[in-house]
Amino acid sequence: MLNSLLIANRGEIARRVIRTAKQLDIRTIAVYSDADAKLPYVREADEAVCIGAAPATESYLNQLKILEAARKTGAQAIHPGYGFLSENAGFADAVNAAGLIWVGAPASSIRAMGLKDAAKKLMAASGVPVTPGYWGDDQSPQRLQKEADAIGYPVLIKAVAGGGGKGMRRVEAATDFVAALESCQREAANSFGDARVLLEKYVSSPRHIEVQVFADRHGNAVHLFERDCSVQRRHQKVIEEAPAPGMDAKTRAALCDAAVRAAKAVNYEGAGTIEFIADASAGLRADRIWFMEMNTRLQVEHPVTEMITGLDLVEWQLRVASGEKLPLSQDQITMSGHALEARLYAENTVAGFLPSTGPLKHFRLPQHVRLDTGVEEGSEITSFYDPMIAKIITHAPTRSEAAAKLAQACSQVEIWPVKTNADFLTRTLKNADFLSGHVDTGFIAAHLGQLVPSDVPSKSVLDAAAFEMTRQGQVRDPASPWTQLMGFRLNADAASTVHLQYNDKIHAVEASGATAWPTYTKRDITLVFESGAAWAFTAPQFKVGEGTAAGNGTIQAPMPGHIIAVAVKTGDTVRKGQAVVTLEAMKMEHTLSAPFAARVAELKVEKGAKVSEGAVLVRLEKVES
Repeated sequence: MLNSLLIANRGEIARRVIRTAKQLDIRTIAVYSDADAKLPYVREADEAVCIGAAPATESYLNQLKILEAARKTGAQAIHPGYGFLSENAGFADAVNAAGLIWVGAPASSIRAMGLKDAAKKLMAASGVPVTPGYWGDDQSPQRLQKEADAIGYPVLIKAVAGGGGKGMRRVEAATDFVAALESCQREAANSFGDARVLLEKYVSSPRHIEVQVFADRHGNAVHLFERDCSVQRRHQKVIEEAPAPGMDAKTRAALCDAAVRAAKAVNYEGAGTIEFIADASAGLRADRIWFMEMNTRLQVEHPVTEMITGLDLVEWQLRVASGEKLPLSQDQITMSGHALEARLYAENTVAGFLPSTGPLKHFRLPQHVRLDTGVEEGSEITSFYDPMIAKIITHAPTRSEAAAKLAQACSQVEIWPVKTNADFLTRTLKNADFLSGHVDTGFIAAHLGQLVPSDVPSKSVLDAAAFEMTRQGQVRDPASPWTQLMGFRLNADAASTVHLQYNDKIHAVEASGATAWPTYTKRDITLVFESGAAWAFTAPQFKVGEGTAAGNGTIQAPMPGHIIAVAVKTGDTVRKGQAVVTLEAMKMEHTLSAPFAARVAELKVEKGAKVSEGAVLVRLEKVES
């Protein structure tokens, strides 16, 4: 067994490898960038080395720095995790040349599977079913058009060196082919430095099914059953599960046997995944499932395989790299129950799934499920790396039970101020079509309207916020005009009406003594968590006097922030209630309005300016309306 291991990766997977290595009494060495110095994996390793600045090209992709860190710390082996350099054949060669052990696929296997066209030719020659198509050397537009016509439309054009959805075009008719080809070739050349393409039959109702394989240097190769990764958004996996729903024993046997043949065809060693595409329009059938590509590394979704087999795949990797035989033979590997994994991302689903960055000031993950995460409360999500916060994994005797457990777990996520897709995951896992197993790679796009949460707080959320703010005394600010309107009514007595501000809208809520969701107060912000979504409320921010200004017409910043909009200029005449400036603070917008009809006497800020609490923004001179 290895005695020391450097993990050439970060975050969740580094932490995962460290956990297993410690169980095997292997000394662990972490590498980290400046941005990751305070992440948990850095302190959990036996030793840690800073290898550069935050950009991956200066740290996690810098082969020389990683090899130097291994030399200085006396590491015996390097585990690349996934992503970064995990499928870089040149790096695998460099590790071996430095006298170190590479915990991964042989460089020759990585190269054999690195180009889609060469991999398909090799698989076809080995008896592995491949998607009908063309992957020949003749790349002339005339030959490609002829082959596409023969395959039949719709057809897919795919970059030979592509990945992640780049360099891919779906063509519906022959008349569209040339333009789509040229576009695909340009993108492939720009993204991968290789303009070559292949053609594939477009599969209707496609499902992404992959098989976990393992091999050792003694000629043994096995499979650990299949996973279904069909629930994707823009070719990125969101929810994975094992086994694949609707898979019968006969189809499974054919699929898994093909995967083992594929691994043997490239003299594979270690953990790998053979990815297939299935035409599920008439259910899963062995004659309608085809080889797509091989990932020559451990996969992000490996935990679902671990859950149904009871095996530790990282331990298997380390044993194989140590020269041992596979721990089990094929007939000794069994599966039990069903497992599901949801990828919790730092992203704003309401705003088109834009990445969300910032500190994790409030961070609570569910209990009683498996969690693979690389962060903790106080960690910061940066723009430099993948926005995945955690993987949430459940296991149960049946798929429906595992899905219910995972939906419950996702609904218990409490993260703020970074936005997450927890609510989106909860909705997906409760969707009737998902629960019935009717999934394919177009599932999210087809159900998007049902899955993306609303940006308007529900009544139960407003009730919870009102209760918490009343309990904390936040609505009793003597400077607020709301507490001074003794005769004000809104379907309730003044004393029982609470005013809450969410973004730029004020809600009048009848306070009650019940709260349905977890609530917290952080300084002047009240947080309510509902089904994984975070809602942040403040009391309406006003200064003494009418509206948002003092009696002399001075509009001040109610809190620190920056100006994102200025709606007036000096000399303008404004009406009572007209928006003057908009302040963004804590990722919330606050519109400050004129308290009376006035002329803008002095404008003291401009768009983009940072302001402190109490800063004078605008001075108004009252005019007769």
